[in-house]
Amino acid sequence: MDIGTILTSQRTRAALAAPSRKRALQAASELLASNQLDGSAPISARLLFDELMSRERLGSTGLGDGVAIPHCRMPCKEIQAAFLHLAQGVDFDAIDGQSVDLLFVLVVPTDDNTAHLEILANLARVFSNPDNRATLRGATSDAQLFEVMAGLCSSEAA
Repeated sequence: MDIGTILTSQRTRAALAAPSRKRALQAASELLASNQLDGSAPISARLLFDELMSRERLGSTGLGDGVAIPHCRMPCKEIQAAFLHLAQGVDFDAIDGQSVDLLFVLVVPTDDNTAHLEILANLARVFSNPDNRATLRGATSDAQLFEVMAGLCSSEAA
């Protein structure tokens, strides 16, 4: 799947100030709610935040190496995403104990059982490469961060 179909530059933030996991997920929820894809039903920022926090209580989505992929299911038509690079890492209960500064947030339709797995696999390949993580962390603007992420995802999918 082309990352550009689920992520936009309007839902990408570089050097976002968020002092905690909760604040980072609030920012992502607000970003997704205020920048809907064309034709998508509106998503409530509060409901999305609650669903993301519920998912985190089941087990951290922190993958290690400063990366987390928070995700939840909601009644929506299509998978949607936000991507945040935090100005400072936050505690995410990641498996390696490191703070997280790269968050790729996914909202998956309730009835989607397979498409998001392809996206997760692609993201895992992107984030497992130390050079990719360094390049993403070096992006200085929202637009640059989006372009780097889109480019990395398309090259990994190829």
